[in-house]
Amino acid sequence: MKLTLQQEQKLQLVMTQQLRQAIEILQYSTYDLYQYIYEQALENPLIEIEESHDLPDSSSNSNSKVKGTTDDSETNPFDYIAGDEPNLQQQLMEQARLLRLSETDYKIVTTLIQHLDENGYLVLNTKEIALQMKTKDSAIENGLQLLQQLEPVGVGARSLQECLLLQLNYFYPREMIAKQIIHHYLHVLADRKWEIIADKMNISLAEVKHAYECIQTLHPKPGSLLSSTQSEYVYPDVLVKVANGKFTVSLNDRYLPRIRLNDHYLSFINQKTDESNYIRNRYTHYRWLMNSIEKRRSTILKITEAIIRKQEEFFFHGLSSLKPLTLKDIAHEVGMHESTVSRATMNKVIQTPTGSYDFRTLFSSKLASNNGKPLSQTKVKFWLQELIQKENKYKPFSDQKISDYFKANKGINISRRTIAKYRQELNIPPSTKRKEIQI
Repeated sequence: MKLTLQQEQKLQLVMTQQLRQAIEILQYSTYDLYQYIYEQALENPLIEIEESHDLPDSSSNSNSKVKGTTDDSETNPFDYIAGDEPNLQQQLMEQARLLRLSETDYKIVTTLIQHLDENGYLVLNTKEIALQMKTKDSAIENGLQLLQQLEPVGVGARSLQECLLLQLNYFYPREMIAKQIIHHYLHVLADRKWEIIADKMNISLAEVKHAYECIQTLHPKPGSLLSSTQSEYVYPDVLVKVANGKFTVSLNDRYLPRIRLNDHYLSFINQKTDESNYIRNRYTHYRWLMNSIEKRRSTILKITEAIIRKQEEFFFHGLSSLKPLTLKDIAHEVGMHESTVSRATMNKVIQTPTGSYDFRTLFSSKLASNNGKPLSQTKVKFWLQELIQKENKYKPFSDQKISDYFKANKGINISRRTIAKYRQELNIPPSTKRKEIQI
């Protein structure tokens, strides 16, 4: 064995810190970029920022796939004031104060309120709370009955069954059949096995249907009726508008702060001191930040314009006209790497004339059809949803029948398992749970 010393020449791509940060900036949403700019201003004394007076464009479309605000011509400043609405526990505490309770009962009731989850259910059993408060189980049970007298009806229940029974006793005290179904056949009711319930209880399907309709009016999560949820605004990152048949693309970045160079420190750059080295480094970082933001802007616009050329019908007619499109297709169109397209469309919302969508919604893999024309998965899901909406609710289509329908009427060979997968992604229950009672 002999040791030798050899020279070797090779090329290697090194992921520098600046390159890594440039990649991160590309995948930032506009709001993330807003925060990042402020972070950089705190670290770099050469960066000055001037806050924009334009608020984010909160316009949206009523049929948006992404939650948004309504399309108002003017922004109401009161929309941005934080609400001070009491939460579930606070509202129940206020109700408890109005009851004429002893000091002991009031303490138990307020303790129970603190152990409710956001849906109004008691998360601990009464024995655990009795042990925690060092009191008798019977005292906790009595306090629970007092709590269950508060509104909304059903709050303080320990299970779905108890929650429904509390509401049924309050709203429909004479519906004994519905009470028995909740007591003994709630899981059978969930599976919509009407005949089994009718046979077990020796009643008619009409009586089962009447009881089911009563139970349907009950609320399984009563606490959510009092919960104050803060409105969530989704601001589009890219705006696509159409006028006279032509599309215009812009970034919704009017509310980003304006970045300016603080030239007070530039006089130190040419000096040979430690401070000048620091200033030169910060100046280089400032130039890199400006270039990265502009590069992000031009990349997103270029990719969006390429998508519009490929998906023009979608921008006019919506999801039903979405064509098969992959990241690789757009990467080839714009002359970029596939990973660049992936990062540029990540975490972003695009507002179109047909609504606001996650950018990734515009990409859909291909499905082969008998006529040789590829179809997008999104279009097939749209057809699936449309078919189920029009089906006979007394005899809903099974996944196999839907598969056969697509093969015979749409020319698509799609398996039963794929239908089940798409159905689950659309939050559509199976045929057994879509079946209505036929009398």
